[in-house]
Amino acid sequence: MKHRLGFLLQKSDSCEHNSSHNKKDKVVICQRVSQEEVKKWAESLENLISHECGLAAFKAFLKSEYSEENIDFWISCEEYKKIKSPSKLSPKAKKIYNEFISVQATKEVNLDSCTREETSRNMLEPTITCFDEAQKKIFNLME
Repeated sequence: MKHRLGFLLQKSDSCEHNSSHNKKDKVVICQRVSQEEVKKWAESLENLISHECGLAAFKAFLKSEYSEENIDFWISCEEYKKIKSPSKLSPKAKKIYNEFISVQATKEVNLDSCTREETSRNMLEPTITCFDEAQKKIFNLME
């Protein structure tokens, strides 16, 4: 993945990408992203996706690879972990499961059968950590 995003080093003066996290379509406009910042992105996926412009560029890359569901799942898991109200955990967990994990999911992510089964069992009593293993697998897949 690092070598495939090398184009960012050459065109780091400005970038514009469509980004649709948090269910709101928006345009992320990044002007003059420094070469230093872009080099940090090459060091780790965490650095890349923690920067708004890096995340937008990565989403565009995944879209071109027909695997945008991976970052969408990862973002959904991050948002899920921020839920404070226990009563909201179960509905949100089921929504994430149905969208990304279920065999009939609209944006099914590529998980091994053991991780998929573990995540399915976790849906019986969803906790804040119920997607952790699946999220790790998808993160590793994106790296």
